[in-house]
Amino acid sequence: MKIFPALFIFCSLWFAAIAENSPTWLRYSAISPDGNSIVFTYKGDLWLVPTQGGEAVPLTFHEAHDFMPVWSNDSKTIAFSSDRYGNFDIFTVSVNGGTPKRLTYHSAPDYPYEFTTDNKYIVFGSAQKDLAENRQFPTASQPEVYKIPLTGGQVQQVWTTPAEDISIHKNGNLWVYHDKKGGENAWRKHHVSSIARDLWLFNQQLNKHTKLTTFPGEDRNPVFSADGKSVIYLSEQFGSFNVCKLTLDNPSKVVQVTKFAKHPVRFLTQSDAGILCFSFDGSIYTLKDGGAPKLVDVKISNENRKNNEQILSVKGGVRGMAVSPDGKEVAYIYRGEVFVSSVDGGMTKQITKTPEQEVSVSFSPDGKSLVYASERGNRWQIFESTRIRAEELYFSSSTLLSEKILFANANNCYQPLFSPNGKELAFIENRMTLKIWNKESGQFRTILGQDHLFAMGENDQYFAWSPDNKWLIFDYSLPGSAVGEIGLVAADGKSKPINITESGFQDFNAKFALGGEAIFWFSNRDGLKSVAQSGNSQLDIYAIYLTKEAFDKYNLSKEEFALAKEMSDKKLKRDSTAKKDSLNLLQIDWKNIDSRKVKWTLNSTSISDAVVSKDGETLFYLARYEKGFNLWSLNLRTKESKIISNLNASGGNLTWDKDFKNLFLNASGGIMKINPESGKQESVSIQGEMVLDVAAERLYMFHHVCRKTESTFYTQSFHGVPWNDYKTDYLKHLPHISNGHEFAELLSELLGELNISHSGARYSNATPQDDETASFGVFFDPSFTGNGWKIKEIIVGGPLDKAALKIGPGAVITSIDGLLFDKNQDLAAFLNRKAGKNVLISVQDSGKSVEMVVQPISLAEESRLLYKRWVKKNQDEVDRLSSGQLGYIHIPGMSDGAYRTVFEETMGKFFNKKALVVDTRFNGGGDLVADLATFFSGKKFMDYAVDNRSAGFEPNFRWTKPIISLANEANYSDGHCYAYMIKELNLGKLVGQPIPGTCTFAGWEVLQDNAIRWGVPSLGVKGTDGKYLENAQTYPDVTVWNDFDKISTGKDQQLEEAIRLLLAELK
Repeated sequence: MKIFPALFIFCSLWFAAIAENSPTWLRYSAISPDGNSIVFTYKGDLWLVPTQGGEAVPLTFHEAHDFMPVWSNDSKTIAFSSDRYGNFDIFTVSVNGGTPKRLTYHSAPDYPYEFTTDNKYIVFGSAQKDLAENRQFPTASQPEVYKIPLTGGQVQQVWTTPAEDISIHKNGNLWVYHDKKGGENAWRKHHVSSIARDLWLFNQQLNKHTKLTTFPGEDRNPVFSADGKSVIYLSEQFGSFNVCKLTLDNPSKVVQVTKFAKHPVRFLTQSDAGILCFSFDGSIYTLKDGGAPKLVDVKISNENRKNNEQILSVKGGVRGMAVSPDGKEVAYIYRGEVFVSSVDGGMTKQITKTPEQEVSVSFSPDGKSLVYASERGNRWQIFESTRIRAEELYFSSSTLLSEKILFANANNCYQPLFSPNGKELAFIENRMTLKIWNKESGQFRTILGQDHLFAMGENDQYFAWSPDNKWLIFDYSLPGSAVGEIGLVAADGKSKPINITESGFQDFNAKFALGGEAIFWFSNRDGLKSVAQSGNSQLDIYAIYLTKEAFDKYNLSKEEFALAKEMSDKKLKRDSTAKKDSLNLLQIDWKNIDSRKVKWTLNSTSISDAVVSKDGETLFYLARYEKGFNLWSLNLRTKESKIISNLNASGGNLTWDKDFKNLFLNASGGIMKINPESGKQESVSIQGEMVLDVAAERLYMFHHVCRKTESTFYTQSFHGVPWNDYKTDYLKHLPHISNGHEFAELLSELLGELNISHSGARYSNATPQDDETASFGVFFDPSFTGNGWKIKEIIVGGPLDKAALKIGPGAVITSIDGLLFDKNQDLAAFLNRKAGKNVLISVQDSGKSVEMVVQPISLAEESRLLYKRWVKKNQDEVDRLSSGQLGYIHIPGMSDGAYRTVFEETMGKFFNKKALVVDTRFNGGGDLVADLATFFSGKKFMDYAVDNRSAGFEPNFRWTKPIISLANEANYSDGHCYAYMIKELNLGKLVGQPIPGTCTFAGWEVLQDNAIRWGVPSLGVKGTDGKYLENAQTYPDVTVWNDFDKISTGKDQQLEEAIRLLLAELK
């Protein structure tokens, strides 16, 4: 009965044994210049092993993640990146060990690439801030190149050009690197598109970047050959990532050096003597010129830094609340486990103890059992837990429990929901089928199939029973439609479902009321809506009365209802055979049912959840009119509304106890009991703990990702990838994973095999204690070598952009909070955690020294200001080069906010322009392409006028003049959809670079550890030819490349060409 936990314990012990005897997942390997040693990352620490193999010794031992080691040229020092202070910074450590030294302090991630030839500086990448002259879009996906003295001190920007994995020629003049054109899963494989990396050569003396590779797939991780005449790198030109080689005098001639198959070669480095070192399938190899790859036999004897079993306190962060029928207990989910707490006594009991995830917990109608879904045995199954000892009346105080699978089923079954009489159980099977299981007979019947149900994920359908057990209501969309409807279907499965809303607006989350005589739901029909169709909208609560009698009762006045109730109560009292709370079978009156649809709410607003009193007279709902959600009541007869409880919650779910006396609210990770009559509210005390088996949970999460990918991937072709084989290949590495960074990277490598956008995994372990760099909102002069930080430009809207400060370009900041400028300390160290705080600075300006108090801003706020500055520069240039004829807008993402800016500026500032430049470069996606297609395809068909002037035209809410669009390699998701739309609808020319085929819907999920976010697309997009747009690159009408040396000094060639073409079109 408890086989699965035992199995995972066995697996954990087995994994531990494997990890100790035969380590794999040896990543970020780097051979020393003298060729004697190899440093690598294993379980978050740096290790050293002789090049010929043997026992590895730890170089670092810290709870942080240490990776990306780089050797100094004398093989004495190793630089690496570590998140010891919450962000990845550069550290150095002696090859002999010791305490690492921190060099960088900026809260943007810093990654070391190379030591300069004289060993005085470490060259690294970081997305901090471009130079003031640079016209490149300001984004974290485009890192700059910096250097910092090995002894520490001021960080200096080397290039504003986005570059990674730099290798420096022994002559110090030539630098080779791969570019970074935008954001994508770094571990994605086999994609052939414009976003793929290319190799470049930089000549410092000539200050010139030269492209070396032309293969449209991935070329990356270059190093100079030992003789300096060639570049050795990793490429997918011949299939999987392998070591390749090109000569500097003839870079078009590429030679394949290694011929590994199936898995990628990673982390290429080279010794001074030409010994190559790299990683393949979790192991380290070396290769001498003319030889064959040699496996480095690495032995590791170590113990884990932390205990595998950890005690977690359960005090909040709960979800999926269910209330027991007697209202004395609440069940919920925490960290994938089922718990039950007493409402009044402070008792908490852990019901399940499995590494796997449990969801959708609920009590049986008699309160004797708990039912839930659990993903055990690599599929979702439905379980039931009951108390064993008869004298134990409550789950929260019970000692012994019995658990069983309710029924055997080879499919994925979840979202179990008992009928009110407890005789049947409705559930979802394989995402798109609603079934009912009869508890007595064990028989199943199918109620709904994929013609009515569609899901992009799992555990995301919505349905509910009628009080008489005869009907189910459910959310659905008609095939071909994305509009939410409410369906009603008989539970016997003998009739077709009925659409009771039939609305083009969104209707969802219906519930029964009045003992089943009414159904109410949420709708966005009347509320304020975003300008973008896919944006947020306010909600109302609508209801439909299923009987004429209930509807007539609803329409009675307060006085009429009081009289009718008095007469009904007298009749009920005279009828001695009447049974209180007897269950009446629902007899739906279908005639003119649509005329019995009403709107309950008075004002549209944001609504999180709602319930109705037993008599159907009062609506209780969570609404947000100002800051947070509060509990409101509305008398449905008198229309009197009032606030019941000031919660200021972020949302939540409401449910009644069985007697409709108390409301329970699950919000912000806690549970609250509220008496709606008195307004009294009290928190349910959650005081528990659980033992977490970290390795077993990670094993489960791996299998969950694999199984869900297989279940939800948007196409059964899997892009031709043998998914099951890869699952097995990557599973063997799991015992060698010790933290979230490594686990996310392993998942990204696995998911990267699918060659799909919107995929991979990300790990977040941010805490309030992390370092956080603030900013003065200025550009400093990088050429200034005096004492202090010389201001080159003050960013408009920044903290120094104040009339009262009287500070401008040329001023020098000499101290911060009394600390004088120190050439041995970087500015970021002075500004750590200073955002929004008063900071005293001393400024030298025009020969005078003054002190002033300013409030630095966060990097996020600075990013917003830098974006506005970039747009303003582009608008000014378009206006100047077009002599005022053209307007310019940039669309950074496909959201309502972006669309409002488009509408505001296009129909306002640029209304009288002859044409418009629409810049979508670096558009990160969203859901706006249909709105933009409508907006930019307007054709004037009517003019409002008198004899001597026009007073408007139709359509007055659409642009009716010419446009030209800019797009590039970094257009993603709906950003690619836009480029495709422009070409397909022929809405003007498209200028820029080819746009990778990423027009696909994302399917992200946060795993039960609440730290790993992963995803693969579960819904594709097809073009008019019926083919998927994923991996189908869109090509511009005019291809223009922005040369690095030109855009970094202020020349945007793509924008200039767009202006020229559009002006030519107007002639």
